[in-house]
Amino acid sequence: MGVGIPSATWRQLPAGVWVLGLVSMLMDISSEMIHSLLPIFMVSSLGASALAVGLIEGVAEATALIVRVFSGALSDYLGERKRLAVLGYAMGALSKPLFATAPGIGMILTARVLDRIGKGIRAAPRDALVADITPAHLRGAGFGLRQSLDTVGAFLGPLLAIALMLLWANDFRAVFWVAVVPGLMAVALLVVGLREPRGRFAPEVRVTPIRRESLRRLGKSYGWVVGVGAVFTLARFSEAFLVLRALEGGTPIAFAPLVLVAMSLFYALSAYPFGTLSDRMSRTKLLALGLVVLIAADLTLALSSHWLVVLGGAALWGIHMGMTQGLLAAMVADAAPADLRGTAYGLFNLATGIAMLVASTLAGLLWDRLGAPVTFCAGAFFCVIALVGLLWKGARQ
Repeated sequence: MGVGIPSATWRQLPAGVWVLGLVSMLMDISSEMIHSLLPIFMVSSLGASALAVGLIEGVAEATALIVRVFSGALSDYLGERKRLAVLGYAMGALSKPLFATAPGIGMILTARVLDRIGKGIRAAPRDALVADITPAHLRGAGFGLRQSLDTVGAFLGPLLAIALMLLWANDFRAVFWVAVVPGLMAVALLVVGLREPRGRFAPEVRVTPIRRESLRRLGKSYGWVVGVGAVFTLARFSEAFLVLRALEGGTPIAFAPLVLVAMSLFYALSAYPFGTLSDRMSRTKLLALGLVVLIAADLTLALSSHWLVVLGGAALWGIHMGMTQGLLAAMVADAAPADLRGTAYGLFNLATGIAMLVASTLAGLLWDRLGAPVTFCAGAFFCVIALVGLLWKGARQ
């Protein structure tokens, strides 16, 4: 699994972490079959602009992250996570036919929002489940493993989309219909494959988590993690722009999703090793290294639209994701009380959801007005701001 990482670590993780990872993998296959083609479909078939793509992606992702506030808090209130996760995965699976039947941008926006509402409902309870069932000393590895399996789906999905596009002569809608199948498989596996811990995490007295007393208990350390996550999101807009960058370089439509395959492959390969490494070194330092990698990715993508350069930039982007996403999730778990973990993940994602909306909209606007190089240079600029903040925080500790 990686240099210097004990092979026994992954065997020590609870079976529930593996189930949640496989469920995430199946849903990501379903989602990425669509999302890897969606920017191309909107631009080439529906006549959308880069700004429209950015707005749709930003609104959709922000919706998912904002919904997590309420689903996470509800999972704390009920003392149950699994039912909410099942509901969220089911919504994601059942939204897929809308993409296949969409006559215009309006239906695409509706489908994306419904799909992301499903993601918002499931994500915070799922992350809280990982934290609940994983021993504290293996938490980084647990989140890293789930993220790795999730990301395996994120590169299998585009590969399957490419194969079907070649087989069916660029028939976007037929590929979108096939994407329904792995989504339904994910729901079935979660229903039958995961047994939620009973009693251990249920609150003795049910109180509303989103209230002043509860928020005070989250503390300054948690607030710092939320701030860092928001700035990270400003620096990393939607991956839809990676696909558009590939198209700018003349990549054929059927092969444009390869840029997401490259990103997801390196994401999958790096998430577990770096998750395990985060249990053994300063997490602030590892975050800073992840930002340096994202700066390199942005500058590479700004340099040229040649397909080899774009693939290289996407690979660096994926390594950055592997270094930081599971790490931030583990930092939220470390900073939040066990009975408020769902709420903590929800509020964290509210902040990053707003940042995602701003980032993707700004990226689309810059792309239309000033071009792709300026868009990626702007991302690098936000990375530098985040890096300075991390280094300043580290110097004070």
